[in-house]
Amino acid sequence: MIDLPRSTYYYQPKSAIAALSDHELAQLVEDIHDIFPGYGYRRITLELKARGHIVNHKRVSRIMREHQVYDHHRRRFKPVAGSEADVAVFPNRCRNVIPTEPDRVWVADITYIRIASGFIYLAVVLDACSRKVIGYA
Repeated sequence: MIDLPRSTYYYQPKSAIAALSDHELAQLVEDIHDIFPGYGYRRITLELKARGHIVNHKRVSRIMREHQVYDHHRRRFKPVAGSEADVAVFPNRCRNVIPTEPDRVWVADITYIRIASGFIYLAVVLDACSRKVIGYA
């Protein structure tokens, strides 16, 4: 009987993977960033793995930080449609106030629900204390 663990018998060595140097990895990251400028380190790591390179996401993040490769497409603030009109804005007088009696403070909300033929709109009025539906349409 040979004195070896069973795992040694079943062990199959992986093919030798050539490790990339930081300079080579930086070139690959910059090439991917040129094609996909909005990609961050997570997507670039996935793209490198899809190309057959085994790389840790922390290493990709470090390379991007050292070589100042950032996604430059930030989302801009888009105002809500119709907000450009000069409409009076009223203060919320019940902000951070917990109502203690029912039927003192009502809140309302409107939302839309997608159905097969389009959208329907739902408007609900709730009692802020009991959270019961006062009315809906």
